[in-house]
This record gives sequence, C-alpha cells and structure tokens, in this order.
Amino acid sequence: MSHLPSEPEFEQAYKELALTLENSSLFTKKPEYRTALKVASIPERVIQFRVVWEDDAGNLQVNRGYRVQFNSALGPYKGGLRFHPSVNLSILKFLGFEQIFKNALTGLMMGGGKGGADFDPKGKSDAEIRRFCDAFMRELCKHIGADTDVPAGDIGVSGREIGFLFGTYRKQRNKFEGVLTGKGLDWGGSLIRPEATGYGLVYYVGHMLEYAGAGGWAGKRVAISGSGNVAQYAALKCIELGATVVSLSDSKGSIVAVGDGHVTAEDVEAIANLKVKRQSLSTYAIRDGLKYIEGVRPWMHVGKVDIALPCATQNEVSKEEAEALVAGGTKFIAEGSNMGCTLEAIEVFEGNRREKKGDAIWYAPGKAANCGGVAVSGLEMAQNSQRLAWTKEEVDDKLKDIMKNAFQRGLDTAKEYVETAEGELPSLVAGSNIAGFVKVAQAMHEQGDWWTKE
Repeated sequence: MSHLPSEPEFEQAYKELALTLENSSLFTKKPEYRTALKVASIPERVIQFRVVWEDDAGNLQVNRGYRVQFNSALGPYKGGLRFHPSVNLSILKFLGFEQIFKNALTGLMMGGGKGGADFDPKGKSDAEIRRFCDAFMRELCKHIGADTDVPAGDIGVSGREIGFLFGTYRKQRNKFEGVLTGKGLDWGGSLIRPEATGYGLVYYVGHMLEYAGAGGWAGKRVAISGSGNVAQYAALKCIELGATVVSLSDSKGSIVAVGDGHVTAEDVEAIANLKVKRQSLSTYAIRDGLKYIEGVRPWMHVGKVDIALPCATQNEVSKEEAEALVAGGTKFIAEGSNMGCTLEAIEVFEGNRREKKGDAIWYAPGKAANCGGVAVSGLEMAQNSQRLAWTKEEVDDKLKDIMKNAFQRGLDTAKEYVETAEGELPSLVAGSNIAGFVKVAQAMHEQGDWWTKE
C-alpha cells in the first residue's frame, strides 16, 4: 500500500484482523484464504461527494460527504452515517471494514459499509441540520436502497437526523421503503433500537462472566466511558442487573465515583438530557459521591473495577491505561465502541490472558461485543420487509439470542484455530475475527469474488 496515502485508522483495523489470522492455524489449514483477505481488504465501492448547504445567516457552506460500500457478499451494505468534523476516508474505511465482520457475527443477511460527512452538528440550529441533511441525502440517495445499501445512525446522527434524511429520500426517490434504520416508531422504526448496542454489550459480557465462572452482574463494579447512546443504555442495563457503575465521560473529561458513590439511573437520565442539547458533562451539577475530572478518560481514575466498557470512540484505551486496568484487578473488558482499544492495549490484555490463565483479564472486541446495535437494525429491516412491528419483548429476546450466538461463535472458533494452554481462557478477539472473516470469505468464494488456481 506504499503508493497510497496513509490511512492510519484503516491500517490499524486491517492489521488487527490480519495479525489474528496469521497467528492462528487458519492459513495453515486453508492457505487459499490469504487471497480472500487480499480481496476483502479493498472496498467494492467508495463514493465521495460535496454537500452544499445554507446556514441561518444565508451563507453558503460546503462539506465532504462519503459512503464506503465495502462488502455485499452477505447482503445489502449495512453500517452507520457519522457526522463529525474528524470524519475522513481512513476513519470510514476502518469502520466499514470492521462492520463487514461484525455484521457476519450477527448471523443476519447484511454486508458492511460506512459513511458520513465532516459536518459538525454541535452549535447548529435544527433548521441548519435539516438543510444539511437534505443536501447530503439528495446525493447519497442515488447510491442506496432497501436491497442495496441501508445506512443507520452513528456519532452525530440521531433520530432527528434520520428523520430528515428519510424524508428527503422518500421525496427524491418517490419510495417509502426500509432504506434507513433507527427510524421513528410510527414510520418503520423498531422498538429496542436506541437501546440495542448498550443492552447487547451487557448481554454479551454476561456470557463472558458465566463462562469464566464469575457469576452474574450483581455486585460488580463497572467503569464505562462515553455518555452517548451506547454508554447510557449500557449503564442503565448494568444498574438494572445489580452492578455499580462508577464512571461516564465525554471528549472534555470524566465523571468518576468517589468513595462509596456511584452513577445512578437518575444521573444517566439527566446526562442524556444534557447530550440531547449537545452540552458537555462539565455542565452537569455534580452531587456528593461523584467528581468531574477535566481532560481525562476514566480508566486511570476509577480505582479497582471488575469490568471496563469503553463506549466512546476509537483508540480510547491506550497501552498505559490497559496496564492500569490490569494492575487494578479488572477481569473483563469489552468494547461498546468500535476499535476502542489500541493495538498495544490489546497486546497487554492478550498477554495477560496467556500469562495469568483463568485469573487474567478477558478482552472482547467491538465487532462481537457491540454487534447488538446493527443486529437490531437488521431486525428493523426484517420488520420493514414484512410491514410488521414486533413487540419490545420479541425484539429483546431476539437480541439476547444474537448476542449469545456471537459469543459462542467466537469462543468455538478460537478453540478450533488458536492454540490454548490448559486453564487459559480462549481468545475472543482471535475467535471473533476468524469466525466473521471465514463466513464472509466463503460467501465471496461461492459468488466468484475470489478464486485460486485449480
């Protein structure tokens, strides 16, 4: 790739997957899959376009819009839209690449893609956001559809933005179809969709706890980063199941429990209201038992915790923070965010798993642990296809089954392809990577996307 511009986030995601494949017995048993990796690492299509819109003062503004349609071997491209000033092609390629294998682990018929724009919704009026969404979708609608590419929300794209985007698609294409997920409940949305990533993360970790003989959630101390959708619902589900949540964070700083203090469901609700207004955690009225620390992530400030759930953004756990979590006695870490841990942090966790055996920290990658969000997006697509709406209980039961199966696939695949010493917990990162990759690679082979010399 030396002739191409550097794409650090994508290169990291590719390296993380490729290293686990190389360090397993997969290529020894099935050397032809090296060819599959070469093909799968290049998107089927990358769409880039300009988005011209008008602010409230009547001034012309312009942003870059993108859609990376990475792989459709298992179904229509599926993955979120991100509106954030940091958005670039490298970040969207990394997210789309991860999405391929995450979607495969759900067991649903979904390919992988990602998109968005370097537009910042913060500080914008509803009218400005509506005009931007309209301009963005007038171009994107030429490239998506219910059987082609079904975007969802991501950072900066909530129910409000999905509504604006869907309205423009409907008017531009003269179609009412399940082209976006995360829609309003009265016009094709699914119950449990807002909660799905956070709830699914907690369900997944529940299976880790059970397999490792650590009991259930009751009494566990849990550090969570982020304060958006994923972090909020993960925190609420942890609290519901009897755990003690000791942190939340945003890009400006962290709220951390002091002494016997903890984050309550009322705290989460109040913080959710702040985030709807796009306000910082620094504006939250801190009560006794909590403190706000400016400019830090929570990991080195939470003391001893049993479980860590990164739920903010990529690379939010560094090598030093990983070492601090291990030193503090953390036994489980699972990513609610995509690629939440750096490669160096993952090496710390995996090294500890091999060294300490059953007494180690056990790490679960985002492509497995946070696949609940896209899973319920897939369930929303199924409901749209049938023109039906399932109950909350039906969707939640299906989500629980999907998370159980994603955990089991990763576990079983690790046992098959990764050498494990006696008493050592299987590598969920290797198992999940291999399971997702093999499923996609096999579908690509059967459809003629790659082949080897007879």
